[in-house]
Amino acid sequence: MHKKRVVITGMGAISPVGHGIETYWKSLVEGKSGIRAVSHFDACAFDSRINGDVIDYDPLEHFNSKDARNLSRFIQFAVVAAHEAVLHSKLDIKTMDPYRVGVLVGSGIGSIYSAEEEYDKLLEKGPSRISPFFITRMIINEAAGQVSINTGARGPCAAIATACATGNNCIGEAMRMIQHGEVDAMIAGGTESATSKLGLGGFCALKALSKHNDEPSKASRPFDLNRDGFVMAEGAGVVILEGLEFAKARGANILAELAGYGRTSDAYHITAPHEEGLGAIKAMEYALKDAGFMPADIDYINAHGTSTKLNDQIETLAIKKVFGDYAKRIPVSSTKSMTGHLLGAAGAIELIACVMSIRDHMVHPTINYQTPDPLCDLDYVPNVARKAQVDVALSNSLGFGGHNATLIVKRYQP
Repeated sequence: MHKKRVVITGMGAISPVGHGIETYWKSLVEGKSGIRAVSHFDACAFDSRINGDVIDYDPLEHFNSKDARNLSRFIQFAVVAAHEAVLHSKLDIKTMDPYRVGVLVGSGIGSIYSAEEEYDKLLEKGPSRISPFFITRMIINEAAGQVSINTGARGPCAAIATACATGNNCIGEAMRMIQHGEVDAMIAGGTESATSKLGLGGFCALKALSKHNDEPSKASRPFDLNRDGFVMAEGAGVVILEGLEFAKARGANILAELAGYGRTSDAYHITAPHEEGLGAIKAMEYALKDAGFMPADIDYINAHGTSTKLNDQIETLAIKKVFGDYAKRIPVSSTKSMTGHLLGAAGAIELIACVMSIRDHMVHPTINYQTPDPLCDLDYVPNVARKAQVDVALSNSLGFGGHNATLIVKRYQP
């Protein structure tokens, strides 16, 4: 069956290194870290006291006072990023069939902040003081719902929650909806804001976070021998996907083509990747097959690259299994070295970085790479951005629970 081609026509990002795709990308190319000490609560008792929080964000610049109060932070981020993406694409939903435009925006956790706040109220003042907006501020699907409400998109509207693979899964499944003819366009991506006391404490309890508290900007160090865990972060990434013919008919500016998507499950462990990287290997292989590419067609890999001992080692192994001898010739970099780990939003902002790499013939660095790890022996573009001919980029997202999702994006050619 002939598959419809799917293109990217708009993008939006809100991140620890800047808001808006141009600011975000400039920071990545410059190797700017968005990791800083936790400042929104006293974290002195926590093993990890750093995060990638979104600064210089004022809800009242985007929402009226009522919505700013009643929409939780992860929902706000989704709406803001979607608004930028729609404007960027010049997609005018009011002039088209709104039932042909869908939304697929997910989150790994939802609003853990709201759960904390309302539980405190319950204990201190009783159940009558729980906010009537508690549930709608907390649940993951409300991000997609609010994007739909704010854009007028009335097609399929859903949320996927696959931990750190959420963003890639949302974008990949949105592509499938277009290919199957269900919609003409999709607003897709991921959003997250979970750097609360309970969120930070929970990941500390898992022993998953970096304890490099004295120098926050150097804490996220993917593939480095001295890496000691990831850094929690927040933000959102959203892209506009359209069927190629639909995009051409309305004269859209096509940024790139979404060419391949693969997803698997490790069926192995609740947090650890499969020790042989089998799920990650298959996700990459399926994405290559879906795109009709051979391994040597890939010019750049945006790694999941979390800065944890197991992930970086196993992802490196998986890349070498898929790409063979060619693996050491492909530039591989980790956006998380600068942004930290945006959990459910990570895949989306990292795909945006891939599109910008294609646009600018530029690969952003993996910062804080100082001491090579013998088990991580690929070209990680250490510390300094690199000019490169990037026509095809592959992006991995590997989530707790064994979720693996790989996207391939390429330079658009008519």
